[in-house]
Amino acid sequence: MEEVLPYRAVATPPRTRLSDSIAEQLEQLIVDGTLAPGHALPGERVLAQKFGVSRPSLREALLRLEARGLLKVARGGGFAVTDVTAPTITDPLVHLLQRHAHAEEDVIELRHGLEVLAAQHAAARATRADRATLKRRFEALAAPRARRDALEVAQADAEFHLAVAEASHNVALIHVMHGLHNLLRTSMRHVWEMLYADPARVRELSEQHRALLKAVLAGDAQAAGEAAHRHLQYVRECVHARAPAKAKRPKRAASAG
Repeated sequence: MEEVLPYRAVATPPRTRLSDSIAEQLEQLIVDGTLAPGHALPGERVLAQKFGVSRPSLREALLRLEARGLLKVARGGGFAVTDVTAPTITDPLVHLLQRHAHAEEDVIELRHGLEVLAAQHAAARATRADRATLKRRFEALAAPRARRDALEVAQADAEFHLAVAEASHNVALIHVMHGLHNLLRTSMRHVWEMLYADPARVRELSEQHRALLKAVLAGDAQAAGEAAHRHLQYVRECVHARAPAKAKRPKRAASAG
């Protein structure tokens, strides 16, 4: 089934080039989060028909956006929206996380700030398509969780939280969360490996995901923010309780002034 996106016919402008108008519309869809990082655009023929323009004009617009770093050539041809933060954020922090156990708590602190905000905005702004995606991502957690596959459930967990971020329609937040995808997945795998030692904790985490989903679907921004806060606080407590004493964050002296 073809995904329905708000492309509209582009009127020929009196003074600007047609390709500029096409590029402007695509850029706006990226800025407002409608076209999320990694989203693959339709093929040139289909996209040209949706815009009501010639393929040469469309191609010129796509190449211009590629040159500006907003689009990239996708596998198998065509274009996809660039994950602009991925190369600069993900790799160094993944290596840091692997080498320093106390960095796990740093990641959770970062997630706490980002995901509470994402949940609040998602509850207020989620579209019908966003809600359907959230339901699918939540349901996708069940199978790997039951198989006790920490790697697979971490991937599904990260995808669920990314769906919440995408539903926020805050382009800066979406790009940062996508840029942190590998980091989130690595951190979540460590968390799930710890949680599988205690089935009660696994059930609790699952109910927290359900509460977050329910609040976003209900459009309750306050409840969604509180659900995200409880979830991240619980994860942080679990990690802190199981971390070796030498791996916990060292206390820092208070700065003067």
